[in-house]
Amino acid sequence: QVQLVESGGGLVQAGESLRLSCAASRSIFSSNAMGWYRQAPGKQRELVASITSAGVTNYADSVKGRFTISRDNAKNTVYLQMSSLEPEDTAKYYCNAGRWSLELGRYLEVWGQGTLVTVSS
Repeated sequence: QVQLVESGGGLVQAGESLRLSCAASRSIFSSNAMGWYRQAPGKQRELVASITSAGVTNYADSVKGRFTISRDNAKNTVYLQMSSLEPEDTAKYYCNAGRWSLELGRYLEVWGQGTLVTVSS
C-alpha cells in the first residue's frame, strides 16, 4: 500500500511560495516523526525539515526563515510551506516518516514517491 502521498509541487518563479502536502495513514502519522527531504539532480538527498510527534521542528540552515513544517493531526497530513523560493530549492521533495524501534534496534522509515518543485530565476 502507498502510505505517504505528496502533492503540491510545481513550477514557480523565484520569490514565490508553494505549499507541499504529505498525506499519511493514521498509524504512520501518529507514531512517527515526519520530515521533508529533497534531492536535486546530481546531488545527495538532504533533510529539509522535520517535525516530531511532539511538534519539535528542525530545519536545514539553507531554509531557515523561509520554510515552515507543520502537521495537522486531524487530517494525518504534514505540510511544508515554502516561501521566498530560490532556484537552489529546485529538487524533488520527498515525504518521510520515521521512528526509532527500540526492539529492532534500528530506525524505521517510510518514504513517499516525491513531488517535483522547480523554481525558475
